[in-house]
Amino acid sequence: MQRIMVIGVSAGAGKSTFARRLGKVANLPVHHLDAYYWKPGWVEAEEKEFRHKQQELANEPRWIIEGNYNSTAAIRLAACDALIQLQLPLWRCLWRVLKRRIQYRKQARPDMAPGCPEKLDYEFLKFIVMTYHERQKSQHHLIEEFIRKYPEKQVYILRTQKEIEAFLEQVGK
Repeated sequence: MQRIMVIGVSAGAGKSTFARRLGKVANLPVHHLDAYYWKPGWVEAEEKEFRHKQQELANEPRWIIEGNYNSTAAIRLAACDALIQLQLPLWRCLWRVLKRRIQYRKQARPDMAPGCPEKLDYEFLKFIVMTYHERQKSQHHLIEEFIRKYPEKQVYILRTQKEIEAFLEQVGK
């Protein structure tokens, strides 16, 4: 695995943390899509710029790119040799979002663009709850299509923290 795409069923699934840890054990550079999508002050990047940056990253010989951004997933899917989905339960995703809000109070997370301090509001929590099951279905379809289109590529679906730890340990060997 030299080009790894990491997605997750929701915000708080642990994509960024997992990607950082995987990058260390696999000795691969890690790219967080949130850091390219968001500009200081939570301003969205222009779609053309965001797509171009992903294509640049995808053209590199070795990488981990983490983040959902379904509108540009095809760029990463075509270039990766492995797809990893974190499919943790909704309650764990919500817990992690609350935890990181406390951990990074009024500052940007390491996987986020500068000038985008961690925030949490009712609308974001509502978004997570309301889109969780639909995203689960859409990612299931995305993975099925990926397997059909690229049968030679690897797919890993990690559903628990125990599976995540076992995967990282295996890659580290």
